[in-house]
Amino acid sequence: MTRPASETPYVLVLFYSRNGATREMAEQLAAGVESISGIAARLRTVPPVSTTCEAVDPEIPAEGAVYATLEDLRHCYGLALGSPTRFGNMASPLKYFLDTTSELWMNGVLADKPATAFTSTASLHGGQEATLLTMLIPLLHHGMVYAGVPYRETRLLTTQSGGTPYGTSHLAGAQADRPLDDDETTLARAQGERLGRLALAMRSLHEAT
Repeated sequence: MTRPASETPYVLVLFYSRNGATREMAEQLAAGVESISGIAARLRTVPPVSTTCEAVDPEIPAEGAVYATLEDLRHCYGLALGSPTRFGNMASPLKYFLDTTSELWMNGVLADKPATAFTSTASLHGGQEATLLTMLIPLLHHGMVYAGVPYRETRLLTTQSGGTPYGTSHLAGAQADRPLDDDETTLARAQGERLGRLALAMRSLHEAT
C-alpha cells in the first residue's frame, strides 16, 4: 500500500456522537493511542443521516472532528469504532459510512490491521455488549484483527459503570449528562494504548501489500 513517505502512522478513531459522550470516549482513547511513541491518532466523525433526501450538511462540521473519508480508512494502521447504542446496535450514521467501504473490502485494504470498538448508553444495561458485538461484524468481514480490553486491566473487575472485555463502554445517564468516571477513562486510555502498540507491531503485515 502506497503512503506518503513523511506521513506518521496513525490509528483512525472513527465515531458518531449525538450528545457528546461518545466523542469524549473517542478523545480519551485517542490520548491512549498517542501515549505510544511512533504513532498518532486521527479523530474523525460521520454526518447524521436524514430521512429527508434534500437535506445536505456542510462538508466540514462547525466544530469538533471533521468527517471521515475512505482515504482516512485506507491508510490507517488501526481502527477504533465508537457509537452510542441504538437498540443493541450501532447508530445508523456510522453503519451508513461503513456500508460505503465495499471497495476497500474487495481489495483487502484493512486486512491484518488491528481494530476495536467502544460505546455509550443511557442505562447500564442498555445494550452495551450487544452493540460492541454487532460493531465487530463488519470489522471481521474486512479481515481486521479484533482487540478488546483484556482482564489485566483490573478495573474491569471493579467498575460500577461502564467497561467490558469487548471494548470500553460508558454509562451516560438518561439525560446524557453523566461524565466519564475514573474507571471508564482509565479503560478507554488503556484500550487506545493497546491498539497503538498492536498497530505498530502489526504494520509489517500490511505495509507491503
